Amino acid sequence: MKMKVFCRAIALSVMLITVLSGIAGAQKIDRTAYYAAMQSGSKDDIETELAKLTKDSEQGYAGALIIRKAGLPKAKERLKTFKEGKAKLEAGIAADPDNAELHFLRLSIQEKAPKIVGYKKDMEADKAYVIKHFDQLSPVVQRAVKDYSKESKILKPTDL
Repeated sequence: MKMKVFCRAIALSVMLITVLSGIAGAQKIDRTAYYAAMQSGSKDDIETELAKLTKDSEQGYAGALIIRKAGLPKAKERLKTFKEGKAKLEAGIAADPDNAELHFLRLSIQEKAPKIVGYKKDMEADKAYVIKHFDQLSPVVQRAVKDYSKESKILKPTDL
């Protein structure tokens, strides 16, 4: 039962993340195909999009896809897949620490991740970073952050 709730929470977080991550101006990601893969949750679609994300600057986005994929395999593979996505997302943030969108993606994943995966430590720092740089985000990402804040227990609409 907890695994189903975990998978649903991850899928919801990743779908929200994909909406938000589609606007990074520097990346040349086919947003239509990327979002279609995130929404469909099809392993083949996700694998196709992952194959396109080869640049170091795209690691964070690949990490979000991998985390989305974590809800697909058998239970024993979920944690391994989640950890792989987490490593890529963290590498993306390390490579581009000023990318507020990636900080938002991590915040939304960490908030929804179950305690068992141990991925909660950066929520307050990411919240502060997103709030501080909110005005610099593209309008589409700002909208996604605002929508997320309506359901978040960490980031509130009044913070923005």
